[in-house]
Amino acid sequence: MAPNSTADTDTETGLKTIIVPDVGEGVAEVEIVSWIATVGQSVERNGPVVELMTDKATVEVPAPFAGELVEAAAGVGDVITVGSPLFVLRTGDGVSSNDVTGDDRADQNTPSKPVNEPIAAQEAPTNGAQAGASSDDQWFGGSARSPKPSKPKATPALRRRAKDLGVDLSQVDVTGANGRITHDDLDRFVASRHGSTAATATTSRTAKTGVTEQNVVGLRRKISQKMVAATSTIPHITYVEEVDVTSLEELRKQLNDENQHRSDLPRLTLLPFLTRAIANAVGELPHLNAHLLDGVNDGADDKPDVLKTFEAVHVGIATQTENGLIVPVVRHAEAHTIWSAAQAIADVTSATKAGTALATDLSGSTITITSLGALGGIVTTPVINKPEVAIVGVNKIVTRPVWVDGEFVPRKIMNLSSSFDHRVVDGWDAAQFIAAIRRQLEQPALLFIDPTP
Repeated sequence: MAPNSTADTDTETGLKTIIVPDVGEGVAEVEIVSWIATVGQSVERNGPVVELMTDKATVEVPAPFAGELVEAAAGVGDVITVGSPLFVLRTGDGVSSNDVTGDDRADQNTPSKPVNEPIAAQEAPTNGAQAGASSDDQWFGGSARSPKPSKPKATPALRRRAKDLGVDLSQVDVTGANGRITHDDLDRFVASRHGSTAATATTSRTAKTGVTEQNVVGLRRKISQKMVAATSTIPHITYVEEVDVTSLEELRKQLNDENQHRSDLPRLTLLPFLTRAIANAVGELPHLNAHLLDGVNDGADDKPDVLKTFEAVHVGIATQTENGLIVPVVRHAEAHTIWSAAQAIADVTSATKAGTALATDLSGSTITITSLGALGGIVTTPVINKPEVAIVGVNKIVTRPVWVDGEFVPRKIMNLSSSFDHRVVDGWDAAQFIAAIRRQLEQPALLFIDPTP
């Protein structure tokens, strides 16, 4: 079957074979994350059938025709190639594939928006991630919307939880964006169902013997593969430095207070200041804003590694989602102001959590920031986002007594735990890089001064 064809039809039985669509340039295979519809179930035109995972995002494949799902080509966790059979529909109308319009053929090869709903608006810290517009469930460009499918909308992880809990998702009240059920919705339903049981439960404790097995599939498997590749091929060196951010926190609070009524300005966090500091620091040590391409991994032991150093500073912002860690990108950090960097960070992280980030938003970073916010601990050992050579880790801010001018005074202290590829970054370079960042964070005025040419 040709990769660009959308369906083969048996005109006598009305069976239509739907193939794996082209989900992005360079993507040759996809993993099946979840079958939203089950064999024997009737599906509406544009109704969701299956979720597919690529290296960058999850796409939801709808039915291009109304009918009965009679065959699923593979199971959850299986990897199949673009252009291969995906599922079979029985339409019962005997319509030939020649009756499919040119517009439909073109649009059936266009995947729906990334749906990583785990990357979901209801879990965003701001609680305000922008959900998709009404076209989110629309597969055919410019065509009229078909009625929404009756099957409740939920992520694969949530469906598994509901199944384990014995919950019928159609009974759960929905509060999520675009009519999707959230984990909070499920928790509330379970709490209301078992409220009386909990109230009368005894205080005795019993030994537990249950064991749960679950295949590692989808985004979690992709993350696993990347972590193994990064830790097994990159000799990490982690450098930890203490930073006094008292002045920076005072400035950040003042700027936020003065502009709290400005709806056109985002609220400032630490990240835009750190992004600016990194963009300035790599000007002094440009080989830290780079990709190291492994010659050995290309299958030729005598092929040299290649270090690609970039002038543009594209900062990855490691973003925690329900399904795992994803790294959207703030492009050209060197050209951003503090305010525009804050807005760019808010935009890409919100889109990632809402599942609306584009493939271009999720690739191309040259150096990465990772932060656990208030849960950041004292020290971490970040894993480099391969093929980058540096990652800057942010730990939580704590107030400590510091000896200043003959007395102890309270200061806000934060550790930077950062990892580097020791093949190209020596310990001295790592220390110099973090020292340059530290100077700017401890003396915030330096952030607003253009580097010396």
